Amino acid sequence: MASIFTKIIAGELPGQFVWKDDTAVAFLSIAPLKPGHTLVVPRAEVDHWIDLELSAMQHLTGVAHVVGNAIQRAFSPVKIGTTILGLEVPHVHIHVVPIWTPFDLDFANADSKARPEDISAAADKIRAELRAAGRGEVSD
Repeated sequence: MASIFTKIIAGELPGQFVWKDDTAVAFLSIAPLKPGHTLVVPRAEVDHWIDLELSAMQHLTGVAHVVGNAIQRAFSPVKIGTTILGLEVPHVHIHVVPIWTPFDLDFANADSKARPEDISAAADKIRAELRAAGRGEVSD
């Protein structure tokens, strides 16, 4: 059965994409830890990150780096935090999150009632920064 991320990538479920290329996509979390919380996901449905081909993992990390820079410019956090958990969805994904304290990466604080218009506005800010950096992989 396809993961929820596979369904988002296929357009069967909505997603606020900020990045699309042949290997990976990035879209905003529907339960963000902070505004701008983005997931970098391979198109291939792989459950555990250590099962990815090394080149695919390197690509995901590169996308997370570029998207993280855009989030930094868009939201001006102290740092950009990343984590790979994969317990909630069996499809590799890197969480890229603007953080001000270590507690900002506590998933107990995820906003499960985030307003779609707020998520959309955060995605617009990230897309604008990616475009300003000359990235052609920005998703409309």
